[in-house]
Amino acid sequence: MDSIEGVIDYVNSWVEKRPDLPYDIDGIVIKVDSLDQQAELGTTAKSPRWAIAYKFPAEEVVTTLKDIELSVGRTGVVTPTAILEPVQVAGTTVGRASLHNEDLIREKDIKIGDKVVIKKAGDIIPEVVNVLAEQRTGNEVEFHMPTECPECSSELVRIEGEVALRCINPKCPAQIREGLIHFVSRDAMNIDGLGERVVSQLFAQELIKDVADIYKLTREQLLALERMGEKSVTNLLSAIEATKDNSLEKLLFGLGIRLVGAKAAKTLAQEFDTMDRLMQASKDKLTAINEIGDKMADSIVTYFDNDEVKELVSELKAVGVNMEYKGPKKVTAEESDSFFAGKTIVLTGKLEKLGRNEAKEKIEALGGNVAGSVSKKTDLVIAGEDAGSKLTKAESLGIEVWNEERMLEELNK
Repeated sequence: MDSIEGVIDYVNSWVEKRPDLPYDIDGIVIKVDSLDQQAELGTTAKSPRWAIAYKFPAEEVVTTLKDIELSVGRTGVVTPTAILEPVQVAGTTVGRASLHNEDLIREKDIKIGDKVVIKKAGDIIPEVVNVLAEQRTGNEVEFHMPTECPECSSELVRIEGEVALRCINPKCPAQIREGLIHFVSRDAMNIDGLGERVVSQLFAQELIKDVADIYKLTREQLLALERMGEKSVTNLLSAIEATKDNSLEKLLFGLGIRLVGAKAAKTLAQEFDTMDRLMQASKDKLTAINEIGDKMADSIVTYFDNDEVKELVSELKAVGVNMEYKGPKKVTAEESDSFFAGKTIVLTGKLEKLGRNEAKEKIEALGGNVAGSVSKKTDLVIAGEDAGSKLTKAESLGIEVWNEERMLEELNK
């Protein structure tokens, strides 16, 4: 191709021919067709500058929405899911698609029995695009969210400012089961071999009722489960035992405290060092931390004020689960003689030699504070390739700006 118009025409021709291919493709890679120019353009840490991937529009398919099923998550949110007449979409058979909440169902005027257009968002997640209202027969049924939890029959509530309906019964079996699944997941305690199927089995047979029970499981109990042989049980018990040594942030995230994600869990663990100190922290002490806002602080205080939570933490201690932070300690400005100590720094653009997260960790380890936006309180902006509005704002405020090389010089001192 000798022009961008030719490239666009070529791409569009394959959008039309894509369904006739004997294999699945989701896009086309466009490259500069000159080795000399490729060498001149070079690469970033992640990809070449002389090539780009163009993704085709998601394939859309018509099918019938047969029913709407409800599920209860670990936070009590009740989520409607469309049950579809199975159909091939982007290379796989799709029979379900999340409808997220009642407002979306009303907005798209979805009824049971409708002919609907579905696609995979990003060629991965199935979603209902729209309803073919002109194909309605009159036999379609309007859907209404229930007033009671489908798992425990407790009254559902809608918290102010949220679109979701929630079950607020702390003993709801669905929430407990989903909480257990979350606790063993990769970003939480990461118990290898203890997936959703096994957790559901253990919960159904009342072998585990809370997360502390996981650490009390016996060989005999596990061997009685379906498809669990001697080797699988030995490996699982070893994996469970190994997670007792996890650093505190893993446990905090695994407990599923509302609004506390993996990043906030690490911040809390670094700041308080032990579970006991965190449990005793006041709202004022929590909101004094840069990344903890009022709502999260309220959620943390409320969670640890609960007597059942205190008892659970005591049980976890009793079975030997670690309650201390084991990662790199945050250095205070007073303890560090680094240039970054005590300064508020913003990273923007693409860094080629260090990933953004790696740079953030290194700066924070030297006593710096990495913020997400530029303000008058910002001391320094480090601008990588394709830096945008943050760099423009920094320049307008007269804030010092470094490139990546200057940052690396300072980090390596």
